[in-house]
Amino acid sequence: KATPATFGLEPTERAGALLRTLKRFMAEIAFPAETALEAHAVSHTRWRVSPEVERVKTLAKRAGLWNLWLPVDSRALLKIAHDPNTPDGALLTGPGLTNLEYAHLSGTMGQSVWASEFFNCSAPDTGNMEVLLRYGTRAQQEKWLAPLLRGTIRSCFAMTEPLVASSDATNIDSRIVSDGNDYVLNGRKWWTSGACDPRCALVIFMGKTIPDALAQSKHTQQTMVLVSMNAPGVTVVRPLTVFGYDDAPHGHAEMLFENVRVGKTESTLLGEGRGFEIAQGRLGPGRLHHCMRLIGMGERALVLAARRALGRVAFGKPLADNGNVLQQLGSMRVTLEGARLQTLEAARRLDLEGNKSAKGAIAACKVAAPKAALFVLDAAIQLHGGLGVCDDTPLARMFAGARTLRLADGPDEVHLETIAKMELRRAKL
Repeated sequence: KATPATFGLEPTERAGALLRTLKRFMAEIAFPAETALEAHAVSHTRWRVSPEVERVKTLAKRAGLWNLWLPVDSRALLKIAHDPNTPDGALLTGPGLTNLEYAHLSGTMGQSVWASEFFNCSAPDTGNMEVLLRYGTRAQQEKWLAPLLRGTIRSCFAMTEPLVASSDATNIDSRIVSDGNDYVLNGRKWWTSGACDPRCALVIFMGKTIPDALAQSKHTQQTMVLVSMNAPGVTVVRPLTVFGYDDAPHGHAEMLFENVRVGKTESTLLGEGRGFEIAQGRLGPGRLHHCMRLIGMGERALVLAARRALGRVAFGKPLADNGNVLQQLGSMRVTLEGARLQTLEAARRLDLEGNKSAKGAIAACKVAAPKAALFVLDAAIQLHGGLGVCDDTPLARMFAGARTLRLADGPDEVHLETIAKMELRRAKL
């Protein structure tokens, strides 16, 4: 129900119906599946896909909770022949929600680190699918987008490089050299999330087609191309760990591309020199998804902290009777609620104004959401004591993921600089 503070940010009728279904699914299926998935994540078979994941994905499809991330204009952008009135056609189009509608659903999914994949709403696939949806040809969509939308394959995005500051995309130094009808790719990438997954079939590779010496603009040097993971010369060097977590089987890979040859016509996205443009379009909604999930992480942590305070006795009384604990719980709610409203407002503005006009609001919530989630998670860990830093609760894994997003989602410093420049321009008006 809307209040004066949230009027215009509350779920629509259709989003509300999906949200109720999603909450039931989380309570009855997703949360109970965590025990098996956590055990699988530390087993010797962790680099294989857990059968539990595929089982829950099947149930999510039946429940009508598949591809919830797909944007409102997805049906118009889809070049693949499909009938939306058939079960398979419905999988390809999703409900077609606005960013604001999806924000409420993504926040609920974010309460479990495993859940987004259950509904085919996990990164980097959502960003890659949106790139293919908006910029892919019909042939590219049929080959790559259709199986991604059906959840039969996964993908990765090879942009970040170990030798340059990749938060500035113009620094990307991997080479894409023209050779007749082909491109030849060379470069070393890392933090290529998802590349370790045995289902990963597609790499979206970003590199320079125009050398620095010949470039007229540093923003038109980059090109994005589609590369099969099985292409000769593509090597997964190693999985990287995040605070000790390898996030198997998804993983975060260091990759080497050595003389990888791809056809220009079938592999190029949008056109030569359009890579930076695609990256900017990809990073708006995709990064906002991370903010939504972070709010869900914080919400889960707050619930666990409150239950811990009610059930744990120290020095002769429940933690909930301790004034300092009450102050902490109250501060957690205030911090989380501020970030939630900021994220919902950014989603609303993204819907109404577009990525460019809403970039200040998006940048602000990309700073606020991870900081809020980390504050709440840290406080919840403190209330849990030793239990909070082990994997018997989801708190430690969530904390590692949330802290990483202050870098992976673009460093805070870049977002704050964006906001500051807007303020300086406003001051001159």
